[in-house]
Amino acid sequence: QEQLVESGGGLVQPGGSLRLACVASGFTLDVYSVGWFRQAPGKEREGVSCISSGIGRPYYVDAAKGRFTISRDDAKSTVYLQMNNLKPEDTAVYYCNAYTEVSGRATSYWGQGTQVTVSS
Repeated sequence: QEQLVESGGGLVQPGGSLRLACVASGFTLDVYSVGWFRQAPGKEREGVSCISSGIGRPYYVDAAKGRFTISRDDAKSTVYLQMNNLKPEDTAVYYCNAYTEVSGRATSYWGQGTQVTVSS
């Protein structure tokens, strides 16, 4: 059964750090691009960062640039999101998504999410 499982969330003070992990099972992650998304209460889900398959090129939204780092270890079927200098506005449920498209057919998986709370 194909699934993604996020972990690493928690409660952290402003300025602190967390490292989220997204572990894939039941499929080969290395052909998938993987993105991290977040959803705060009362808000729509938004993209935070993504990393391409193959060479692993990273992309970040402006709010994440300079603070977050995405990386992947395909041998461990895992994508990480290192989050530094966290701010209260980073509080949200963080989800990972794996996406690939082969011969015009798209396949996408979502994890169940991990809560990140930034508060003093």
